[in-house]
Amino acid sequence: MDRELDQINVIPLVDVMLVLLVIVLTTATFITTGQIPVDLAKAKEAGDRKDVPLVITLTADGRLFMNEQPVSDDGLKILLTPHPKDSLVVVRADRVIMLERFVEVVDEVRGLGFRQVSLEVVRL
Repeated sequence: MDRELDQINVIPLVDVMLVLLVIVLTTATFITTGQIPVDLAKAKEAGDRKDVPLVITLTADGRLFMNEQPVSDDGLKILLTPHPKDSLVVVRADRVIMLERFVEVVDEVRGLGFRQVSLEVVRL
């Protein structure tokens, strides 16, 4: 008994598409958050700049990174010196970081002549 195939079985297609969707969404979250986990503070107003800034990250345990590269306590001056003073510097600080440590880093950056220093936050 030969029966003609008059319908397409879409269940395997839906299964494959759902798996692909999960993979894309999972990898997209890793790409957008970066490699250094920082729980950013929240703010109602946040700027949207398009130029590439110098990113300084302060983690919850007090470690310091510049553009995702670890920096020693006295190495920030060495890494920032070759950059033009009109460059934008963005500080990504974990919200539980001690205020004193944050102020020390911003003060050091401003002391090197950088005037465009901003804090990265998450918009509410």
